[in-house]
Amino acid sequence: MTIKIINRSAHATPSYETLASAGMDLRANIIEPITLKPLQRAIIKTGLFIELPVGYEAQVRPRSGLAAKKGVTVLNAPGTVDADYRGEIGVILVNLSEEDFTVENGERIAQLVIAKHERAEWIEVTELSETARGEGGFGSTGTK
Repeated sequence: MTIKIINRSAHATPSYETLASAGMDLRANIIEPITLKPLQRAIIKTGLFIELPVGYEAQVRPRSGLAAKKGVTVLNAPGTVDADYRGEIGVILVNLSEEDFTVENGERIAQLVIAKHERAEWIEVTELSETARGEGGFGSTGTK
């Protein structure tokens, strides 16, 4: 599939790192470093603007290495870029560690996954079919 992109950043257009990669790294496009104190969040701009076909979304997801090593993640993971959005892609980063974290220009801060989605049409009913699970949720199927 092809997607129109405007890259106003100082960095290369995102690309897949390997043949089997699901996501492409997003890089911070900032003039000065941004320091996130513990539990602080900020929207980090990428300089990227995209035009997705209807029926697709771009999911902004955390980078596992950044989360595991630094405790920094995407707050609304996954964030959704809708097909009709034409603004700059921003990443809501949050520092869940106990130490300050500084975002540098060009740093890989998240990944972008393009995903097909369906639109649902609701059918209002008075009952739902029975299942073995029923109304059990939030750990009702056990912990092991």
